[in-house]
Amino acid sequence: MLNNKKILLCVTGGIAVYKAAALTSKLVQAGAQVKVIMSESAAKFVAPLTFQALSRNDVYTDTFEEKIPGAIAHIDLADWPDLIICAPATANTISKLAAGIADNMVTTTMLASTAPVWIAPAMNVHMYNHPAIKRNIETLYEFGYRFIEPAEGYLACGYVGKGRLEEPEKIAELADRFFQGGKGDLKGKTILVTAGPTRERIDPVRFISNDSSGKMGYAIAEEAVKKGANVILVSGPVTIQPPNGAMVIDVESAEEMYHAILSNFDKADIVIKSAAVSDYRPKTSYEYKVKKKPGDETIELERTKDILKELGTLKTHQVLIGFAAETNNLEEYARKKLLEKNVDLIVANNVKTKGAGFGSETNIVTLFRRDGSGESLPIMSKHEVAKRILREAFILAEEAGK
Repeated sequence: MLNNKKILLCVTGGIAVYKAAALTSKLVQAGAQVKVIMSESAAKFVAPLTFQALSRNDVYTDTFEEKIPGAIAHIDLADWPDLIICAPATANTISKLAAGIADNMVTTTMLASTAPVWIAPAMNVHMYNHPAIKRNIETLYEFGYRFIEPAEGYLACGYVGKGRLEEPEKIAELADRFFQGGKGDLKGKTILVTAGPTRERIDPVRFISNDSSGKMGYAIAEEAVKKGANVILVSGPVTIQPPNGAMVIDVESAEEMYHAILSNFDKADIVIKSAAVSDYRPKTSYEYKVKKKPGDETIELERTKDILKELGTLKTHQVLIGFAAETNNLEEYARKKLLEKNVDLIVANNVKTKGAGFGSETNIVTLFRRDGSGESLPIMSKHEVAKRILREAFILAEEAGK
């Protein structure tokens, strides 16, 4: 998918610059056209001549050096690419971009471009976790930039932690996935989607539930219908109009959702479990309204079935995608869920983050894959997130020959 794709690689100063040279080679070998811009600091680690030889194109380092008479280099470069990758991206460059500072060839060109931008940070673990850097990363998310999360391991500074530039092979693979976005016809596929909350009855007028609106799951179902899939939507109680063309199964409790999913699981090619299923239910559910009494009342709870875990045990040919709505330790819990539930992809979000919570029209998610990679997406409408999830599902199904 990278054949003849135009990729602008922006390289900033850090020991990981040597990996950017390897990335250039990988992209060129895959058929991409690569042009490289280097910051002054980056050129102190690896000579521009290295990138020129690997990319077979001029390397740009100086905003005021115009290689083509009659053209403004940073504007030409800004308009040229299908994708911009900044790798490695230093704390300094991230902060400049977030503040709109254009004081070198890299930042000037990136700020002048309307192309999709990926940022691949590389820095000391404490620097990466500094509140200022976290704030600037969040700002760039809001601008629409995407981030390739740094890996954990031994860093050049001697520390062990998160801050290593992702491996060139993985970045090239992510770029390939990105350009597969034009593919994804789901005609002939059966997709089972779950959406909304569940309600666990205390009595006829009271229940335990959560704030899920169902908007994410309904967006997935609608976009899957548009792509030609046969869609089965198992929905908890919501107020959204279901998409035309989907078979909707309305349920209320976790137990009802469990049976509805199991009865359709074998016929599904792809299962996307975005519903927020209650983990607990009242051990006793009354058929009549429980009346107030003096003093406190205690409700004993019992676990509901772990639907995702059971699907992970039962799956044979299905691609299984789960969701993780967290409020802290997002990556830790998502990766744990990915392995323990035996799913192919986890879509995780922090519901406390503005623009990513229940009921909103937007979402901010990170995709965690079984190969260990993680891909953070910027704030998007839930329909755009749905398209991205379906693209991932298509790729997983194609890879597995499903």
